[in-house]
Amino acid sequence: MSRKRKEQPIIENVTITDVAAEGKSLVRINDLVVFVPFVVPGDVVDLKILKKKHSYAEAVAVKFHKLSDVRAVPFCQHFGICGGCKWQNLPYEEQLRFKQKQVTDCLERIAKVELPEISPILGSENTVRYRNKLEYSFSNMRWLTSEELEQVDNTADRKQPGLGFHIPGAFDKVLHIESCWLQDEISDRIRNAAYDYAVEHDIPFINLRSQEGILRDMMVRVVTTGQIMVLLQAKVETPKQEELFMGLMRHISDSFPEITSLMYVINNKCNDTFGDLDVHVFRGEECIYETMENLKFKIGPKSFFQTNSRQAYRLYSVVRDLAKLEENDVVYDLYTGTGTIAQFLSGKVRKVVGIEYVPEAIEDAKVNASLNNIDNAIFFAGDMKDVLNASFIAEHGTPDVIVTDPPRVGMHKDVIDVILAAAPRRIVYVSCNPATQARDVAMLDSQYKVTAVQPVDMFPHTQHVEVVTVLERR
Repeated sequence: MSRKRKEQPIIENVTITDVAAEGKSLVRINDLVVFVPFVVPGDVVDLKILKKKHSYAEAVAVKFHKLSDVRAVPFCQHFGICGGCKWQNLPYEEQLRFKQKQVTDCLERIAKVELPEISPILGSENTVRYRNKLEYSFSNMRWLTSEELEQVDNTADRKQPGLGFHIPGAFDKVLHIESCWLQDEISDRIRNAAYDYAVEHDIPFINLRSQEGILRDMMVRVVTTGQIMVLLQAKVETPKQEELFMGLMRHISDSFPEITSLMYVINNKCNDTFGDLDVHVFRGEECIYETMENLKFKIGPKSFFQTNSRQAYRLYSVVRDLAKLEENDVVYDLYTGTGTIAQFLSGKVRKVVGIEYVPEAIEDAKVNASLNNIDNAIFFAGDMKDVLNASFIAEHGTPDVIVTDPPRVGMHKDVIDVILAAAPRRIVYVSCNPATQARDVAMLDSQYKVTAVQPVDMFPHTQHVEVVTVLERR
């Protein structure tokens, strides 16, 4: 017989005090830090503890006694269930204030180095419909809210297909989305049209556990040039399944002539990754193009590109300004991705060297450099800690300036050691994780002093923040 789990008591009349990671807020109760989703500082609530460790706990609000004065009314019908846009209940000015505080706290508490005055965060001009890329998942049994469950009479009625986003932490549960504020409304119309046609024509949605079904995934890209890319993934093993799927592709093609690149992938694996699979053009072009200033960037179905194009331009402009480049400089762009920053800088310097782990991204970087007639930028693929070493620097030139934009985990210690040995006069560190950036800044502090910090908000209504930190050689 299993032991009955002890029911945690309700903690009454608790005032939420601060914002925490992962879009949650927090309150300290004695020595216990309690993390709570979908509340904001100033809310007075009753809390039910869901999980408790030695120094922290996770809880949910089960009753609201008083709503905070800084609360905002969420604008999305899916708020509170969907895993995105968790800060809709905070006014945008408050979101920016907490992001600024997050950057300051990380640098002060983790880096513990001498700091200049941190510049005010650059907010996003567009706080809705700012993403150029979204991915939607099909599921043969969508997630039903508690309100929806009350309206169904039997188990069979609960087995409804869905097209939308995964519920956080649940690979097999998809929340059906009717309207999403993250992307241009054309994305809603395309997604809903695909869903309606598939349901009407009995095209099976994938069972995410058994992997039975046809329809797997839909990606929509909408860039500032107005071009639209749509890619559908399907599991197709018989002529009948192919006929059903091609009927859907024809319907989307006929219904949305504004789509400039309509593509599909036959994916018979057990996951939705398609980097190793062929992409087929159903209609239109094999790519779309984004522009920034006088630069043009080719975006294919497998390309990485910053998902907030307009704010990415502001971010890259900040990097270029803070780098204080000189025309004879050799610049290294570490974790270059598709070389966007490298190409932004190339017109100001003698040479740019880009390094990136993903080979496909480097191929895109080379194509874009050729597209923009840039002949002073060279790109290399490989693990940063293996590629960037003393012999590489001896071959390609000692960097005067290093720009580094690592993934959330930050830089490997070996990479930091090579940077210190190379001794560039300036390092411009771009980060999507202030905590790991602060850790790396502390390791660079022996030879470099922080001279500028500029936070940039790339993703309104989320807890994520980008920060550009400049380090000058002592």
